Amino acid sequence: MKKIFEKKLKNNDDGFTLIEMLLVLLVISVLIILIIPNIAAQSANVQDTGCEAQVRMVQSQVEAYTLNEGSPPATIDVLVPDYLTSDQISCANGDTIVITDGQAIRTE
Repeated sequence: MKKIFEKKLKNNDDGFTLIEMLLVLLVISVLIILIIPNIAAQSANVQDTGCEAQVRMVQSQVEAYTLNEGSPPATIDVLVPDYLTSDQISCANGDTIVITDGQAIRTE
């Protein structure tokens, strides 16, 4: 009995079989397939939310300009560089911000 037990211990290889490795890769692949589309959808949502916040910030600068100058700016370019920087006149997702009748709106 002792010899059989010692023989089993000597033949016991520490490692993974090919089937175990394939199963692990299968599980990881399924998780990636399920997660990637959700991340892409959330990224677009985050970009839209950020653009809306930027439009509100530009609107506050339009109001500040109106208080200082007495009339609203004709274009958003009038606000650069005193009220806005050149990278704040468009959103990160490519939408541009324009001023129409004293209101900041985004256009695609």
